[in-house]
Amino acid sequence: MQAVAQANSLDFGLHAAVFTRDVDTAFKIAEGLECGGVMINDSTDYRLDTMPFGGVKNSGLGREGVKYAIEEMTEAKVVCWLTR
Repeated sequence: MQAVAQANSLDFGLHAAVFTRDVDTAFKIAEGLECGGVMINDSTDYRLDTMPFGGVKNSGLGREGVKYAIEEMTEAKVVCWLTR
């Protein structure tokens, strides 16, 4: 689709919005868009704290949100207890 090609030609890819009544069209476009999130039938500022937020290309690195903040601030440590 020409609109998807135009959107993907940009150096940025934060969020996009698709307005349609056709579910198949919505998911086809969402799959083809190179961006961090696609809102279907709502504006790109729709967000819940539990949703990952971030972009691709020059729109940032990684994701933010509760899960990602916890992972970023956590150091995993392995402790093995061997019994003989």
